[in-house]
Amino acid sequence: MPLVFVHEGLKFFFFSNEGDPREPTHVHVRRDSKLAKFWLHPDVQLGDSYGFSARELNKIAQIIDNRKTEIEAAWNEHFES
Repeated sequence: MPLVFVHEGLKFFFFSNEGDPREPTHVHVRRDSKLAKFWLHPDVQLGDSYGFSARELNKIAQIIDNRKTEIEAAWNEHFES
């Protein structure tokens, strides 16, 4: 489970086995028992969420949008190397 970064207690990561064929670029976010999945293209969009409030999800989406290039680079490095 490659960790991309931690921001204010939120862990942004990928699962090493992202399906076969591999799902499009996305990132998982966890804090305690809360979990969410966000797609990165064409725009940052919520895929699934368990436990996060709408306010938290909006904040997380903004963090992802601001660091989208970093997340994509980590995805490419992990899955294409």
